[in-house]
Parts: sequence; structure tokens; C-alpha cells
Amino acid sequence: MLYDLVLLHPPTVYDFRKEMLFTGPISDVVPSSPVFEMYPIGLTSIGDYLERFGLKVKIINIANRMLLNQNFDVEKKIRKIKTKAFGIDLHWLPHAHGSVELAKIIKKYHPETPVMFGGLSSTYFHKELIEYPCIDFVVRGDTTEKLILMLLNKLESKDATEFSEIPNLTWKRNNQYFYNEITYVPDSLDEFNLPGYRYIIGSVFKYFNLLDALPYNGWLQYPNTAILTSKGCNYNCLICGGSRDAYELNCNRKKLVMRSPKRMLEDIALIQRFTRAPIFLLNDIRQGGKEYVDEFLDGLAKMKIKNEIVFELFIYADEKFFEKLNRSMPKYSIELTLESADEDIRKYNGKLPCTNAKVIEMLQFALKHGCAKIDLFFMTGIPNQTYESAMRNVDFCEIIHKECDGNSRISYFVAPLSPFLDPGSPAFENPEKYGYKKFCHKLEDFREAMRQPSWKNMLSYETNSMTREEIVQATYDSALRLNEFKYNHQIITKDVHDEVQLKIEKSVEFLARLDELESLSPDKKQEELSKIKYEVEHINRHSICGENELKWEVKKLFANFPSLTYIGLELLIKDVIKDIKCKRGIIDRNQVMVADTSGHQRQK
Repeated sequence: MLYDLVLLHPPTVYDFRKEMLFTGPISDVVPSSPVFEMYPIGLTSIGDYLERFGLKVKIINIANRMLLNQNFDVEKKIRKIKTKAFGIDLHWLPHAHGSVELAKIIKKYHPETPVMFGGLSSTYFHKELIEYPCIDFVVRGDTTEKLILMLLNKLESKDATEFSEIPNLTWKRNNQYFYNEITYVPDSLDEFNLPGYRYIIGSVFKYFNLLDALPYNGWLQYPNTAILTSKGCNYNCLICGGSRDAYELNCNRKKLVMRSPKRMLEDIALIQRFTRAPIFLLNDIRQGGKEYVDEFLDGLAKMKIKNEIVFELFIYADEKFFEKLNRSMPKYSIELTLESADEDIRKYNGKLPCTNAKVIEMLQFALKHGCAKIDLFFMTGIPNQTYESAMRNVDFCEIIHKECDGNSRISYFVAPLSPFLDPGSPAFENPEKYGYKKFCHKLEDFREAMRQPSWKNMLSYETNSMTREEIVQATYDSALRLNEFKYNHQIITKDVHDEVQLKIEKSVEFLARLDELESLSPDKKQEELSKIKYEVEHINRHSICGENELKWEVKKLFANFPSLTYIGLELLIKDVIKDIKCKRGIIDRNQVMVADTSGHQRQK
């Protein structure tokens, strides 16, 4: 089949199956493995939007295919693809190495096929990316669906070398580089599906391939789902690439934009048709204001929702909020990234800048009003945090546990802020001002950092209070203390406790062994790394918490295949009708409108 666009999701390090990479705990509190195989939801939105205009778009999760099959031949897969253009996401900076390597492979087999990059990290490093011979375009900004349609239309036109009219585009011609201004910053998200679950389900049936589109390893057995509620942010946390300042600097987005409650409710209705897995609402819905929250929660109550809904909270929530949540749905949970037990550090960084007493009060309100699960996340490597401060995080867990009457619905986690500072965040832009020393500045620095054998040396920073070595030590020591705390209070079983303790002890041992290898010659070092690769792979996942601690228990967690099939066939019928309309000229892919920041309309 000839596609109009094939979107590839890369692994962090392209040849991770061959290289010895001790990534440690950097992915322990996310669904992905250390390869970060879960692709950004923007890929599904792009596919969904373009296929409305009759284009054929396919997502191939290269990272996950490599994980699922050690013998999966990436080059063979790419060589066989027939498409008019390729797209690669570089949204999260840990993919800096794998993304560019995939682009090189594409050009090896398809030298004349355009390759475009997109994502927040692509936007930040667009001037460096366009200088790679294997990359032809960088589509910048946080909302690129229409821009990509404009670009694909232009590529098929008679004037396929002039792209100055496409907003937000970085491109090149005759060894000259062009950087079109970011003028397209939409103030509404409702025309986009974030994520495009209909597109994903439909593409499986349309293109007869289930494995390519899987979001991450194990999704069919544990299909976490998510809905993006907003872009931009009202808050300005120092270390966040999604902060207010970061969005303005990187994407020219000067204010928050929320998806409407109506569109979010439609997404929830679709999700519960094919799974009973929890639905994560990404970002704090309270940023939309009281009327927004009331409209959304009233809509949930009328739906008689069957899935558990998971809410993120960025700031203190009062009792009335939890009363509303409890009235609106049968089951809900919350996630809180406290970062630190030290109030001054939280206030300085901007995350949950309230007192510890208020934190405990909020948790008590949630438990009182039916919250099924509360995940609390603490971090190491944040500004002004000392080793002693990191240890106090576990002391605060003890206090919370006591004040909340030992309630087992609260789960506690500690993880490093790693491996990189987010580009565009206040701390990345002004490291000395906000307590950091950066080791990585250019994109190539990050590409090289990801290939370091030890996660200690992957860290792109150290703080004004801790070196990289001390950050690693604080991470493992606090994780050990937290593991003891959980076992002593019967939050985890002895088996989980013993496994985590063993993995931490082994991790510390491996770090010491890797440090010793640094003095060897390159050839000898590689030989020794190969010897311990197998051992390291067994402690690279869930090294500081139990494998199932982050999971939500539901009776019917797996994907409902009959429902998926019904939805897929339903979408196939609509797709046939859409193709007929396109052929008759009822749907014109060239009639796409974008408004720039001055309000002017551009049509291409």
C-alpha cells in the first residue's frame, strides 16, 4: 500500500538491543520501559486529522516492535515502506539519539522521500535538526495537524520547493536554512482528537496490522488510556518543559487553552466501549475554572461512567472538589507530584506550593470522599534539595501514613528527575539562577549522553546542593528507606520488598563496576560491558518500586476485542464513504485554513 505519511516512533537509543545501557530508575514511574516506547498522543491526532481529508496515514511504533521481537529487522521494515513522506517524533528529549538514527536509515533506502520531525524537543532544537542531511523539515509548535496537511499538499504541488507560506516550518533549499515564524497557535483544540483512538482502532483494521500501532509493550494486557485536557499551563514550575514560560518560549503559546468538556466526554464514552481500564486526564482540569469543572463533572454524572477516572492535581484542592468528584462517578483516583517534603523547596519550584498540613488535609478530604487510589511522587535532583532533604521525603511519608490512619489507598514513590532537564523550562534556560549546572547544551550532547552505559552519566545536570553522584546516592538510599517503610506498614508484600531491595543493591554494585571500567581501553571496556549486559537487563526495570505498584486493579482490564472489532468495522464503513466523497470532490484536502497570531487566515 502507498501511504501519504508514515509516522515512526523511535527508541531512546537506536541500537539498545546491542549496547549495554544501565538506565536504572529513569522510567520506573511511567508505563514505558527504559526504551520509552510509548509514543506521544500527538501522533494519533495527526493521523486522525489527515485521514479526514482522505489521506492514508500509518503509525509504526518502531521502539515497541524492537522490544517485542529481538530479531525484528528495522532496516527491512523501513525498506519495504511505500510512502510519500515520513514523520518522526522527537517530543521527549531521551529520543534524541534514536530519532535521528531512524532518519538516517530512511534516507539510506528512500533518499528522495521527505522526512519531517515534530514535537516539543524538535521545536526547541529545530535549527540543529535541519542541518542533518537526513532531515528535510521540522514542523514546530504544539499543534501541527493542519500544518502537516499544508506541507503534504505543497509537496504534491508544482511548486514543491517553496514553503515560505507555511507557518511554524523550518526547511532548507540549496544548503540554505529557513525558519518560518511560529504564527499558528490555535486557541481551540476541539477539532482535534487528543488522542485519536478512533484513528488507532480504525488503522488496525484498515492496514491489517495490530503490532505496528500498539502504544507500548503490554498495552493489550494493561491498556492504560489518557485524554489530553489542555495545552499551555497557568503555572510556571522551574523544571517543567510544559510550564507557562516554556510554552511561550518554545511554541509562542501565551495562554492556556482547554479542550471543551463536551469533547472530553465524547472521548470517555468511546474509551469505555472497548476497555474498562482507567482513564488518565492529563493536566489539572481546574485550570479551566469552576464553570469548566462543573460542566465536565455534571456531564460525567449523566453518563454513568463505568471506568475509573484519574485526575492530576497541581495545587491544593478543598473538600468541595472531592465531594464533587465522588458524586460524579463511581470510582476516581488522584495523582500528586509533591516532589519534596520541604515546603520551601516546593514553593521555590512552584509545584504544590502549600504547607505540609494542607497536603495532609487534602489527602484526608480525598479519602473521606471515596478516592480509590492516591499516588504520591517525590523526586531527587530538584533545586535546593540536599541529600538530607531527600531523606526527609520518607519521613514525610511516615507522617502522612499516620495522619491518614494508615490508609492503604495511598501509594508512595520516589524517582529521580532524570535523565535531562526539560528544554525550554526556566531551569534549563537559566540554570545558575535556579540552582543547576548543565552538562548538555546542544542536541548532540544529549544524543551522546543517552549512550552512556551508566544512568549517572546520562544525567545532564547537577544541582547547587548535589553532584550527580550524590543525586544517584540520594535516589537509591531514599528508595531503600521507602521500601522498608512500605513493608513495615504492610503496603507491599515481603516478596516485593525483597525483590526491590535486591535490585537496588545490585544497582549500586553495577554503578561501582561501571565506574571501574572507565579506566580501561575502549576495546577492553566494550568487552567487559558485553559480559554484564544480560545481568543489567534484569534490574533495568522496576528497580526502585514493585512492578505492580503503579497499576490500577480492575476486574476487566484487558482490551475488549469484540468491541474493538465492532468499532473498527464501523470506522471502515465510514472510511469507504469518505473515500467516495474525496473522489467526488466533496472533501477537498487543499481547503485547510489556519489563523496566525494576528488573526489573519491562510488557505493552502
